[in-house]
Amino acid sequence: MNYDRIMIRYGEMSLKGRNRKHFIHKLKKNIQFMLRDFENIQIESGWDRMYVVLNGEPVEPIIGQLQKVFGIQSFSPVIKTDKKIEDIRAAALHIAEQVHSPGNTFKVSARRTDKTFEYDTNGLNHAIGAHILIHMDDIKVDVKNPDLNLMVEIRKDAAYISGQLIYGAGGFPVASSGKAMLMLSGGIDSPVAGFLTMKRGVGIEAVHFHSPPFTSERAKQKVLDLARKLAQYSGSVKVHIVPFTTIQEVIHKEIPSGFSMTATRRMMLRITDEIRKRQGALAIVTGESLGQVASQTMESMLAINAVTNTPIIRPLIAMDKLEIIKIAEDIDTIEISNRPYEDCCTIFTPPSPKTRPKLAKMEMLEEKVDWTPLLEEAVNKTETMMISARARSSTDLESLL
Repeated sequence: MNYDRIMIRYGEMSLKGRNRKHFIHKLKKNIQFMLRDFENIQIESGWDRMYVVLNGEPVEPIIGQLQKVFGIQSFSPVIKTDKKIEDIRAAALHIAEQVHSPGNTFKVSARRTDKTFEYDTNGLNHAIGAHILIHMDDIKVDVKNPDLNLMVEIRKDAAYISGQLIYGAGGFPVASSGKAMLMLSGGIDSPVAGFLTMKRGVGIEAVHFHSPPFTSERAKQKVLDLARKLAQYSGSVKVHIVPFTTIQEVIHKEIPSGFSMTATRRMMLRITDEIRKRQGALAIVTGESLGQVASQTMESMLAINAVTNTPIIRPLIAMDKLEIIKIAEDIDTIEISNRPYEDCCTIFTPPSPKTRPKLAKMEMLEEKVDWTPLLEEAVNKTETMMISARARSSTDLESLL
């Protein structure tokens, strides 16, 4: 198929007003980054459409990359022609001939943004459809459920003809709405929370708590592999690995068992918030789903949240587990999350955690320990790595220390 460019449609971004230019600029930058291996392409951006000019580059691998770019509602490989009915009909016939199989049906869906064009949409549909019927045998029209939908857009500059409509990831371009810290465990929920947050235009950095020797290097690697899956949607993800063993040992020793999970979450949130400040992020993202576990009741979240005024984003808060698993399957993180290597939260889970801890009680229990030097030490010893979607193996990491 001799497509010469890909037409990109914005979707939700089209609702933006005066700040639409900001989102379009960010989307263009993200597409350029995701397609950086294709040296010959050019990207042309406009108010309601963007075009990837192929210049001889293969279309299929580019389609695969564009499907992972947030901010794209849909896109189509197209042939660009002059606004002459002869050229338009010839391009439509070429596409139909390339994909036709005996007995297939088709329809023409014309759209005119240039109202000065000589044909209206019905006239275009008939002119192109009749041309195809005259020149092709064994093809019929089916306007309700065709095998081929020939889409024709008449715009100010040219005509664009395509036989494919491919849905994109939707949402807003990553990092068009600021940056947040994702508390990334090895479980199913937090990678999904990260994915949904990026879909809303937020760039993420991940924070993971590692407690050797209680948690293994394989548990750590599991998290890095999850980060790599998320990096497919942004190009790379920075991961902060926090040494948490000492703090968990103190919690285990000094805090009653029923309150230890709440104390652990409070310390994790305080550390994440400090890393957030140092990285210039605006919020913290968690994979909490209301009522799923003891630390995710309303009372628990109140007691845990009290350590910070930073906004907490909870994309999964009203989802049930089956909904979360479905998204995890769609973004290909479920198999990694199901690897049998436990993180520090599951290793130290008490037998009977408090599901309705009182904030005042929690603060009183924590008063007998000076947590500040422990927290500062954990933050200062945090290992930071950049995880790239392009790395050939899960251990091919760029250290930022």
